[in-house]
Amino acid sequence: MHILVLGGAGMAGRKFIERLAKDGQLGGKSIAKVTAQDVVAAQAPAGAAFAFEAVVSDLAAPGQAEALIASRPELIVHLAAVVSGEAEADFEKGYRINLDGTRFLFEAIRLAGGYKPRLVFTSSVAVFGAPFHDKINDEFFTTPLTSYGTQKAICELLLSDYSRRGFFDGISIRFPTICVRPGTPNKAASGFFSNIIREPLNGIEAVLPVSDQVRHWHASPRSAVNFLIHASTMDLGAVGPRRALTMPGYSCTVAEQIESLRKVAGDNVVARIKRVPDPVIDRIVEGWPRNFDPQRALALGFKAESSFDEIIRIHIEDELGGNFVK
Repeated sequence: MHILVLGGAGMAGRKFIERLAKDGQLGGKSIAKVTAQDVVAAQAPAGAAFAFEAVVSDLAAPGQAEALIASRPELIVHLAAVVSGEAEADFEKGYRINLDGTRFLFEAIRLAGGYKPRLVFTSSVAVFGAPFHDKINDEFFTTPLTSYGTQKAICELLLSDYSRRGFFDGISIRFPTICVRPGTPNKAASGFFSNIIREPLNGIEAVLPVSDQVRHWHASPRSAVNFLIHASTMDLGAVGPRRALTMPGYSCTVAEQIESLRKVAGDNVVARIKRVPDPVIDRIVEGWPRNFDPQRALALGFKAESSFDEIIRIHIEDELGGNFVK
């Protein structure tokens, strides 16, 4: 089995590939090769039994999508994107990468002829916009209020149509905000949700740019990988014609995040959070959904954490070796 991971150098791509190397198979099929594409070189996972190739390219550049699928990988996991804050700040870049790059990929597959891969596209809960219900169910309209959310919503529609026409077998999975993200802060408007946990656990001050009462939908990186594994191996016939699914997660306020951090790590760690309001971030976050009732995904076997305490403990276990700066 040959697997192509677009955005393979990013956090989710790296963890997904590491999981493939650990498991050595996917859905009962042995893995012969993994190709990881990104704008920077992805690192080969340790201990992998499969061949690994890192491709540095721009998916939205002419001819790149065709080159990536020339070897006809059976599974394509599409994680490549310009993140929310950057897509809002740079309108042209967001549409070129998030929409045009995806459309070029879909068209390259369609025109290849006789080629029908499984395609897993990572979307976002940013496809939803206010006014919100207390819990957004599977029948709620996608009315995004950001460029990033609009780009993701368009790609969801394209994926469903291309799948309906039989060009590939696709599924869109709407990620919650993945928290706690390892590494360093990125340009995602949602980055502070992770920053206010990750940095204090490392003994570093973190800035909180929004009110404590902001509520949001979260899942851990471990859950994100499990979402990708399940979407890659499940029976898509059970999904039906609506190929976009909102993933499970845990809804909590920033204040509840902080209290979970206090419970797990103590007052000294919480004291490293500094409140510095940012009206730009506040305005973006105001247009995001806060809570979901993802019954379709749950019925299809997707799972996530049931508390924010659990999310923090997973970060400490997976990224910090079980230790943190007290």
